[in-house]
Order: sequence, then C-alpha cells, then structure tokens
Amino acid sequence: MIRRHPGLLLLPALVPTLLLLGAAVVTLGLQSLGLMPLVGAPRLSAEAFRSVTPDLATSVGLTLAIASAATALAAVVGLGTALLVTSSARSARVLGLAAAATVPIPHLVAAAAVGLLLADSGVLPRMLGLSAEQWPDLVAGPWWVAVVLEYAWKESAFVALVVGAALATRVARYDETAALLGAGRVHRLRHVTLPLAAPALLVASTISFVYVVGSYEVAWLLGRTYPEPLPVLAFRLFSSADLAARPEAAAVSVVTGLVAALVAVASLLLARWREQVRA
Repeated sequence: MIRRHPGLLLLPALVPTLLLLGAAVVTLGLQSLGLMPLVGAPRLSAEAFRSVTPDLATSVGLTLAIASAATALAAVVGLGTALLVTSSARSARVLGLAAAATVPIPHLVAAAAVGLLLADSGVLPRMLGLSAEQWPDLVAGPWWVAVVLEYAWKESAFVALVVGAALATRVARYDETAALLGAGRVHRLRHVTLPLAAPALLVASTISFVYVVGSYEVAWLLGRTYPEPLPVLAFRLFSSADLAARPEAAAVSVVTGLVAALVAVASLLLARWREQVRA
C-alpha cells in the first residue's frame, strides 16, 4: 500500500503538525472573537478587530511593502547565486558553501550584525570616515532599509539553495543539448535555464514572503517604532501588561495569517496557470 501511496510516509510528521497548527488557529480565532478571554466572561464580539482597525490598514500596507521589497531582492540575488553555483566556474563551490553557511544563522543574530554594520555609528560609516550627520538613516529610518536588506540577505541564501538544487540535476543536460543545436548563451539562459528555475524560484519566493510577513524580530530590532508591521503590532499587544489587549493581539495575528494564506493561494494559482500555459 505504501508503494502505491508514498505520501503515507509523510503522515507521522504531517498529522502532529496539522494538529498543532489547527489548535493554534482555533485558539487565535476564539480569542479574537472574545470566546476565550483571559479575564471576564466569554462573549461573542468583534471588539478586538474594531480596536485595532485604525492601525490595521497602515500595518498591512507596511508589511506587504517590506515583504515585497525583501522577497524581490532575495529572488534576484538568490537566482543569480544559483546560476553561478551551478556553473562550471571555479568559485562556484566557494559561493555555494557561503550560501549554505548563511542559512543556519538566526535572523535575530543577523539583524544585530546588520544593525552594527549600518547604524549611523556602526562599522561601515566608521570605515568610510563619515559622521552620524553625514550617514543616512538606514536603521530605524523612514524607508526600513536595514530591515529589507537583512531579510533579503538571509532569504537570498535560502532561495539560492532551493533553485540551485532544482537546477543541479537538470540544467546541464538541457543546456548542452541546446548548445549542440546552436543556441547561444543568452538564448540558453532565456529559454532553458530560467524556465527550469522558475517553479523552484516561485516556491522559494513564496516561502520567503510568507516568512517575512509573519516574522517580528528583525522589524522590531531594526525598524521604526511607528508605524508597526503586523507581527510587531501583534507582539507588542501580546506582551502588554494589560491582559485585555490579548484579544487584540489575536485579532492582528488572525489578519496576519489571512494575508499569508492569500499570498500562498495566489502563488499556487500562479503555478497552476503557468503549467496550463506550458501545456
């Protein structure tokens, strides 16, 4: 039976994950609707959503902007790195090892390193001999530059590994065939390599986007105090000394989960549309 249905091998890991995820989603939903309060009697209410509405639109827009910019940069850098890693260049192995070494670094450690590098009194302005007044506000500035760069740096390594793994076993054979048929380097890149890399790039970019949408530590450490991205807003409300703010934190978390789910569904539909077009 397992031979006919190899997906059954995933059940020992899939079932506990779905149970934990389902319990978390149900708990957040109940808390956001006032049915599981920490204080007071349970009462069905949308008050938590109404309380966070004034900041919700700004937080959603800011979260999507940060995630879009970071994912776009990570996709471009990661794709370029994957192409170099799968090439026959001498530096390909060193580049691959550097990308692999970046992935295990926690985002909090990477955020601290980026902050020390890009702050107005950090390493980079000191190396360039610039004062704090001459250095732009990259950390906690109006454009969230440090946050975007940190996410792009970390996620580009992940994208490079995923795309590189997809290309490693396929691109050489197709590329050689296209070269024998007279295709030039640019044509092989456009019509062979990029189409082969596109599915893996889409999956890796979607995972990176969803991660950035739900991650709070980098924006909390390197970003401004206002406006706040969705995960930072949820974390601040959840850690508030006022227990009455817990349903508001749950409401923001529900909205964050819906945004991430919509992005994942849109990515899935895009992948299916691409397959239909190719067919």
